[in-house]
Amino acid sequence: MNESKADILIIGAGPSGCVAAAYLQNQGLKIKVVEKSKFPRFVIGESLLPRCMDHFEEVGLLDSLNKMDFEIKRGARFLKNGVVCNFDFSKKHTPGWDWTWQVPRADFDNVLANTLIEKGVDITFEEEVVDVSFDPEGNSKTTLKDKNGNLSVLNASFIIDSSGYGRVLPRLLGLDKPSELPKHASIFTHVKEPNRPEGTEGTLITFDVVTDDVWLWVIPFSNGVTSIGFVGPIELIESYSGTTTEKLKDMLKMSHYYYDRLKDLDFLFPPVEIKNYSKSVTRLYGKGYALTGNSAEFLDPVFSSGVTFATESALKAAKLITRQVNNEAVDWEKEYSEYMREGVDVFATYVKEWYTGNLQKIFFHRPENPEIKKQICAVLAGYVWDKSNPFVKNHNRLVKTLANVIDIETTKQQPKS
Repeated sequence: MNESKADILIIGAGPSGCVAAAYLQNQGLKIKVVEKSKFPRFVIGESLLPRCMDHFEEVGLLDSLNKMDFEIKRGARFLKNGVVCNFDFSKKHTPGWDWTWQVPRADFDNVLANTLIEKGVDITFEEEVVDVSFDPEGNSKTTLKDKNGNLSVLNASFIIDSSGYGRVLPRLLGLDKPSELPKHASIFTHVKEPNRPEGTEGTLITFDVVTDDVWLWVIPFSNGVTSIGFVGPIELIESYSGTTTEKLKDMLKMSHYYYDRLKDLDFLFPPVEIKNYSKSVTRLYGKGYALTGNSAEFLDPVFSSGVTFATESALKAAKLITRQVNNEAVDWEKEYSEYMREGVDVFATYVKEWYTGNLQKIFFHRPENPEIKKQICAVLAGYVWDKSNPFVKNHNRLVKTLANVIDIETTKQQPKS
């Protein structure tokens, strides 16, 4: 059996793995990236947040992405019962990027991986991790299997698990735990829009809230393809019969805003259905490893936080590993686990309060409060570690409190019988 060695093994060549690899490569470390899939490959998570632009820029990946013609995302639109709530990333509490992209992930991830290969990073595709063991010092011995079934062993001083939905180390080390978020399902596909509306209407990412706990995403790409998908309780998705194509066709009738635009379009692939997708873990790191991105925690797609948490955690882990390699003291609990969980907790609050209806009350209450909207917009842009923002610092109570105030105001405004 072939045996090789690297300073750092990275599992997964998505945005998380690529950001970590780019940073570590820049520090002169020997990196090995293994990816189970063959690129380009389809994956969900097509709407980015401005915060992740900081990460791509810092590690030297932004120039390659800028050369692509990805659809620019300057904000997001939420619709409910005829009320429109527009968030503009240029009008947010926290300084930072005012835009990002809406991307077909097959193309986006492929650009990242190819850029790293051009920079000399060793990436192997169609190779999966089948076993891993650690010695008392945290050095790892990982068994890999290629597409032909051949086994090899890689020795590394540290492993970054950026395997996303594959969740390699959580599965092999027994780190999975149930998520505290409500159990939901999603069903989604892509369509080609030959007659897409011109201007902003044809390019703006929209969340069409058809009931309190069911919503449709519409994400237009620059190539004329649009990603569409419903999210809702598992029992609702299961209540529709037939194939996934028949299910999604029927569900589109719930959207008064988009039905006419989408009803006659052919799906580019049979809709994919995912149930109970929110995941969590018992810990984010251990002796000789760190979990990043969706391998650590996956929330809910309603606020498009997946890629941003993936790249944030990847860059943070890579920086701590570099310090550790240089014999500097690293407090993984405080500097990684607590830091990442602070951001996850903020977004988790917004996801939970979305489905309780409290956040929706704030979004769709009229008249809008411009200052509150700026503060919430900064959260939706991914700047969830900025404690100068009241809606970050006091996220646990502020959303509930404001929703209660809106309820009281609404009650006062109702005519007495």
